[in-house]
Parts: sequence; C-alpha cells; structure tokens
Amino acid sequence: MNFVDNTTDLPGLPVLRPGDPGYDERLTGFQTGFAPRPGVVVAASGAQDVVAAVRYAARADLPVDVQATGHGRPGPAEGGVLITTRDMDTVRVDPGARTVRVEAGVRWGQVVAAAEQYGLAPLNGSSPGVGAVSYTLGGGLGILGREFGYAADHVRSLDVVTADGRLRHVTPDAELYWALLGAGHAFGVVTALEIGLVPVTRLYGGAVSFDGREVEPAAVLRAYEEWTRTVPDGLTSSFAAVPYPDTPGLPPHLRGRYVISVHVAYTGADGERITAPLREIGPVLADSLRVMPYGESHTVHSDPDVPHAYYGDNAVLSELDLTGAAELLSCTAPDAGGPMCVVSVAHLGGALARPAPNAVPHRDGRFMARVLTVADRGTASRITDRALAPLAPVTLGRSLNFVLGAGERTEGLYDSRTRERLAGLKSQYDPASLFRRNYPLITAGTTR
Repeated sequence: MNFVDNTTDLPGLPVLRPGDPGYDERLTGFQTGFAPRPGVVVAASGAQDVVAAVRYAARADLPVDVQATGHGRPGPAEGGVLITTRDMDTVRVDPGARTVRVEAGVRWGQVVAAAEQYGLAPLNGSSPGVGAVSYTLGGGLGILGREFGYAADHVRSLDVVTADGRLRHVTPDAELYWALLGAGHAFGVVTALEIGLVPVTRLYGGAVSFDGREVEPAAVLRAYEEWTRTVPDGLTSSFAAVPYPDTPGLPPHLRGRYVISVHVAYTGADGERITAPLREIGPVLADSLRVMPYGESHTVHSDPDVPHAYYGDNAVLSELDLTGAAELLSCTAPDAGGPMCVVSVAHLGGALARPAPNAVPHRDGRFMARVLTVADRGTASRITDRALAPLAPVTLGRSLNFVLGAGERTEGLYDSRTRERLAGLKSQYDPASLFRRNYPLITAGTTR
C-alpha cells in the first residue's frame, strides 16, 4: 500500500492506484459482476480519512463512490475516487438507550452478535454479510419489517461527509437526515449511524419448502397470498422459487431441485398455529420452522455466502395480481429454457406502511416481487423486464436496495414529490454532483 505524502494529493492516507499490490483485492466484494477501475482507492480507517479523500476529489473534480462489503451495484467510479470502508468496523451498543453505533464498514452479523448479549436486536436483513450502513440508507427491508418498519425508520443520527468536505452530525430535525435515509449515497459518505434497537431475543422462523416439480409453483403462490390475508401485522414472510444446481456442495434435499418455499419470521408466541396452513399446501420437502434465538435469524433465508455475479430488479405492488405472477413464474422456471432465475415475493404492509421522516418511498405497497439471475448483464436486463412486465398494472414503483444492475432504467424509484424534494437538496449539498451514484435516480421519471 502506498502512503502518499504530497500535500497536493492525499497526504498520509493509505492509497492504492491501478497496478499497485492490493489494488484489485480492495475492489473485490460480494458482487463480482462488475469490475470498477477507479483512479484512486482510499482505504479509509476513520472519518478523517474520508474527509481528506472527499476534499481531494472535489479539488480534482473526480467522482466519488464508496464500498463497504460490495453487495450492491457500484457507482460510476471509473477513473475517480473509490473510498473503501471495510476497515471502519467498530460496533458500540448502549443497552440503556437501546441504541447501537455502527461505522461504515460494519456488517449486520456483527451488530446482531453485539446486541444479542443485551436482549436486543437490530432491524437487519436476511444476510449477515450485508453492510449495515448502505442497507439502511436504501430503506432496509428486514426480516421483522412488518412488525417494526424499515431500518431507516429507527435511525437516531448519522455522521456524513458532504461534498464540501465537512463532517456533519445529522439528526432528525435536519432536511439532510430525511434525504440520506432513502437516497443516501447521492448526498455524501456516511461514516457512522446511530440506530435504535428492539427488545427481541427469540423468534419463530424458518421455511416450509416444496418440490416445484411435484406442486405447481403458481398454486403455492396463490395459497400463500390467501394465507397472508389472515396473519397478524407482526408476522413477516416471503415466497421464493429457487432452482438449485445439481452440485455436491448442496444438501441432498436441494440438489437439482426446483424449490418453492415460504419463509417466516415472527416474534409472537402462536407461530406454530398461524403457520399450520402452510404445511397443508402440498407434500412438504423440508420444514425448518422453529423457535430460535435471534442470533440464528440468518437461517430463516440461509442466503448464499459465496461471492458471485448476479443482477436483478423488483416491483413494489399495490396488490398481488396472481395471473401476472403466474406468468412471471412461468417465464423464469427451469423448464423455460433460460438462465437460472430466482423469484421472490415479499409481503409488505404492517409497520412498513407507517409514515416516517425519511425519503423511503412506496409505503402503500402490499407486496414486492423480485427477480435475480446469474445471466450476463445484457441478458439479465431482458429477463427481468420481461418477467416483471405482467405485473405492470399493479406496480407502484421500485425499491432502491433491490435494483441490482440488470439495466440502467431509473424510473419508479421515487414518487414525483419525493424526487423533486431530493433534487432540491442535491442542488444545495452537492451542486457539482461529486457523488454521482444515485443522482440520475433523483432526476429521472417515476413510471416503469
């Protein structure tokens, strides 16, 4: 690693340039489908490193992007400055205040482990390897979302370096607070969050799975949609259709199967009774529903932890059009002849529908459909567009956290009122568009 001591460059900072040992390793994240080539990589170890990197980029008129774990879509850092925050990984729990302070490189698994010893839990997502900060800035649709809302709804304060090179402590009384929680990376580099925790120590969760060649996937989805009408607001669930390859590393009951599952997370005491109808849908391939300590919450979805290339898109829906959803499943099924696709349908509503002082949009959505594929990027765009098209009549928009590089379409990410307010704040805090990752998302139209 080079330490640049030229006062006109990046004095004393850990800097990597193309060709330097460690440059390629610093660019490696969970998402391997993109190969950004920034002109400068700053391996930040603290907020002041971020301040210096942003001031340098502003002087040189270079775009800035930031990467922690690399699960999402990278921004336009070609030839610019990429700030990596993986070394900023401090987690500090205040059990009395029921809060946790997390730095920009922290992963959710760290937060869950730190909070669990105090009988508390964060509003984390399904994968323990996802970065806590970027997830929250995009809204944060977690496994307990219907009970507690979005992770963004529980943020107490943020520390952010804005385009003028200032480190600001932002609280709910500031308009910048509203904008960061919903459009985060467009407004600066968030170096730390203070987040409220919830008093949860255990949950009833897991999945009931079926063989997609023994039961009709669309019939399972129809039964699932009917079941969601009966559940309490505190129960969060989703449907998934996953074709597994026939590889030795997988459990025998998954190898080579098209697995249709319903995933559940619930803190109530009557989970067994509420979920009993799921087992009556058809012959059960696997059933992992159980009472578990919150530290095992990642097993509800058991997301893959091996880095790979993937692309995807989503649609937030006013209702679940079962005819359109059946078409989605048909064109993404293993026998459709295309590349491997994963389809999921998340049940929204409950606390996710409550208003909050942030820019997270589409809170009136009742479901969200997602399509992921391992096809190449161009093919992925065609697949996701075709798969989600039958749901267009009931589509309200799209969720920023699940736009995963399948295409460059930016419509639908914000309603017009939110977009206009964001654009005004963008002009105020970053008039030169130093942080370019989400700027087009703020100015684009809203319809699919």
